[in-house]
Amino acid sequence: MSTKTQEELAAYRKQIRELAEGPFDEMQKEIEVTNKFPQEFFDLAIKNDLYRYYLPEEYGGWGLSELEILKIQEEFSHGPGGMRMHLHHAADLNWRILDDYGHEDLKKYIGMDKFQDKSVYINFALTEQTGGTGADIHTTAVKQPDGSYILNGEKWLISHTDCSDYTYVIAVTDPDDPKDSRLSAFVVDNHAPGFEIVPMPHMMGCRGAGHAGLRFTNVHLDPMFLLGEEGQGMEIAIHSLSISRVHIACSNLGMAQRMLEMSIKRSNDRITFGKPIAKRQMIKTQIANMAMNIHALRCMVYDFARDYDADPNNDQITQKAAMTKLFSIDTVKMVSDNMLEIFGGDGYFEDCPYGPTERLYRDCRAMWLEEGAPNVQRTTIAREVYNKNGQVKYLD
Repeated sequence: MSTKTQEELAAYRKQIRELAEGPFDEMQKEIEVTNKFPQEFFDLAIKNDLYRYYLPEEYGGWGLSELEILKIQEEFSHGPGGMRMHLHHAADLNWRILDDYGHEDLKKYIGMDKFQDKSVYINFALTEQTGGTGADIHTTAVKQPDGSYILNGEKWLISHTDCSDYTYVIAVTDPDDPKDSRLSAFVVDNHAPGFEIVPMPHMMGCRGAGHAGLRFTNVHLDPMFLLGEEGQGMEIAIHSLSISRVHIACSNLGMAQRMLEMSIKRSNDRITFGKPIAKRQMIKTQIANMAMNIHALRCMVYDFARDYDADPNNDQITQKAAMTKLFSIDTVKMVSDNMLEIFGGDGYFEDCPYGPTERLYRDCRAMWLEEGAPNVQRTTIAREVYNKNGQVKYLD
């Protein structure tokens, strides 16, 4: 049960949008060069409860539903992509994996109440440069006679490495098992001997989100740091990524909404041949298509959230999450392309008076890749469609 009224949540959403489009946008100019969040960003995020609002009451949070959480995420997604990437991860994978799969002694050791002010932050490491995210994972966690594990291997394209205390790692524990049960999930202390962060170049967009590789050399893991049970690693990854994929879709929703609003203002102001381009049928068509897809995407996000709130483990979660994320990519691609066309050459420059057109265009491209590229989503959707004979269920 939420500790906030609907009026309070509406005011909070407005507060977060103003923060994202104001102070966050302003400090991003420096981050584009340094590729690192200043302490001011974390301080403002803590001050504005951006590490608190999504947590259950028992952990110091507001006890919001998934739908209420996603509505707030849409607002901060109007801001810089790197900050959005960090804050959406904070609201989901960061704490939820430990809550869903951590044993009680591990939860107490790390402290679930420490997420509320970023006293604890946990990134997620699945992808590898030498393989993929499934059967060809090469990182190993070899069980020792005393029940502990020795972790060796590498991960790649991992976010938030510069501001995390721990890492969720998916590793092979049974190399002879041909099935997904060969994998297990662990929490790894980022300060453990043998844990190394491998720098990566600056990204095209979403700068500041601490992307790097990870290298594990004989990292010792106490049995307490095993998540769930041995062999449950792929299940943990798939379930967690399904929810996260909708958070990605919601990020696309927020960015697309801001691009639409900027495009409307630009089309009303831009005069050619004696009248605003907003009066021209081609521009009206583009604006209409942008608005239609954004509305459809918002409906998909809300539909998923209602399903998840009703039952986090219902059989529609994986299918709808992949569909929602894939549709969000198509939507933000079309909207960003139309925005640039409506702005013309002025939109290709930095410091556009209507908003960060060129940065938004770059930032949203990361969404093709976060939590699985489009073809990964199509593979998931096709599998679920065949398993369910093409049926999608909706709440009455």
